Amino acid sequence: MSGEKSLFTRIIEGEIPSFKVFENEHVYSFLDINPATLGHVLVIPKEPAPYLHELSVESASEVGKALPRICKGVLEATGATSYNIIQNNGSEAGQTVFHVHFHIIPRYQDSTHNFTWKPLKLNKNDASLLAKEISGHIY
Repeated sequence: MSGEKSLFTRIIEGEIPSFKVFENEHVYSFLDINPATLGHVLVIPKEPAPYLHELSVESASEVGKALPRICKGVLEATGATSYNIIQNNGSEAGQTVFHVHFHIIPRYQDSTHNFTWKPLKLNKNDASLLAKEISGHIY
């Protein structure tokens, strides 16, 4: 990653205008300018980490505390009763702005976007080994 500021850092700093819905010392949230549905909001940490696993524990915690509050605000303002929270890490996962961000996407009865996939079969022996392997890398 270059030393250049991300689009979201430029928004946080006021260099690029946004429709802010929430801000505190650690988190900034604003309307997505290319929304999937009415009320689609982005929630970003002010810390400029490109991937969730690179975010500090403090920033991750603050985002975690802000998300439910912002979701409730989106639901009450839009009248939606359901929503998706989407967070992508890496270009293969669909990330286009390399600054951690969460999408809150309200769902309506006539919503047509879809986030389903064809499930794979889970082999219990392979799953046991993989779970142990992953656990061994968590610190």
